[in-house]
Amino acid sequence: MTQPIQTEALASLRQQIDSLDQQLLALLNQRAKVAEQVGEIKRAEGSPFFRPDRVAQVIEKISAANQGPLQNQHVAAIWREIMSACLALEAPQRVAVLGPQGTFCEQAAIEYFGSAAELIYCANFDEVFHATAAGTAQFGVVGMENSSEGVVARSLDLFLRSPVHVVGEVSLMVRHNLLRQLNSLDGIEVVMAHPQALAQCQNWLSQHLPHAERRAVASNAEGARLAASNPAWAALASERAAAQFALHNVAHAVQDEAYNRTRFAVICLPQTLATPPATGHDCTSLVVSVPNRPGAVHDLLVPLKDNGVSMTRFESRPAKSGQWEYFFYIDIAGHVNEPAVATALKELQALCAFYKVLGSYPVSN
Repeated sequence: MTQPIQTEALASLRQQIDSLDQQLLALLNQRAKVAEQVGEIKRAEGSPFFRPDRVAQVIEKISAANQGPLQNQHVAAIWREIMSACLALEAPQRVAVLGPQGTFCEQAAIEYFGSAAELIYCANFDEVFHATAAGTAQFGVVGMENSSEGVVARSLDLFLRSPVHVVGEVSLMVRHNLLRQLNSLDGIEVVMAHPQALAQCQNWLSQHLPHAERRAVASNAEGARLAASNPAWAALASERAAAQFALHNVAHAVQDEAYNRTRFAVICLPQTLATPPATGHDCTSLVVSVPNRPGAVHDLLVPLKDNGVSMTRFESRPAKSGQWEYFFYIDIAGHVNEPAVATALKELQALCAFYKVLGSYPVSN
């Protein structure tokens, strides 16, 4: 008699789930109708449709109210998708990302904007910046730095001459997989990936594929696309790229550092979205240069120390002037509207030959 009783219990539970699904659907559609009304008001006022601070507030409230058994990270993912779908009813968001489909940049954009966003695939980060600055896309997502290989130098250089600013960030766990047509390591002649990915996997490649050519391409997904055309080629890319291009995942997570994260910046024109308000968990990014004199770099740090502001990143890039001059990219903890940060930046600016705030925005969890 045990089996029939279990079958009846399972059928009853499934009926409960079906009933709850119908209730959830009705409530979601009610929420969507309210979101449409919000969109009408925003359209009449000319205010921005996408507000990352509002998204963060909603998710924080929902997570605080969560009593399980769902984990907060899963609740946050569900609500981000709900808000993304509702926002698409108000005004679909166009987001420029590094293409083709299957890049980690695409994954970062989906994590931030949800899957209802309209993604515009670009061949390189130059095109992402251009599409965002020209208005082809309302937002862009670009790589900023990797936990093992450091900054994405091209992105930093592009900030110098672009009118866009940073309004958010995404910190993404990056696992590189070896993908190819054949489910074997034998006979691989070329391994293709973005230069950063090749650098992040160099020890594994030296040990397992010492004779294979390492060929840099515009993106990992582009490497996967090319690998799908030649059985002797392989790519370092994501599981999304493996599915996109019907490739075997020959070796999983081959990056040299197990805890390998990449930080992506969300960019837009100031007229699209102004600097988000302070949340209490913010980062301010800026780029500066100082006169070439003894102690000039040391002097940059004094206003931060005197005002109790923590510096979380300090990178130098050649100014390409031929005079051995440098730009310094600095991240500090805090928001530009906080008194201590505002005072520190005002004092710092007085020391600089060049000064530009790249953005003040909520930090990624």
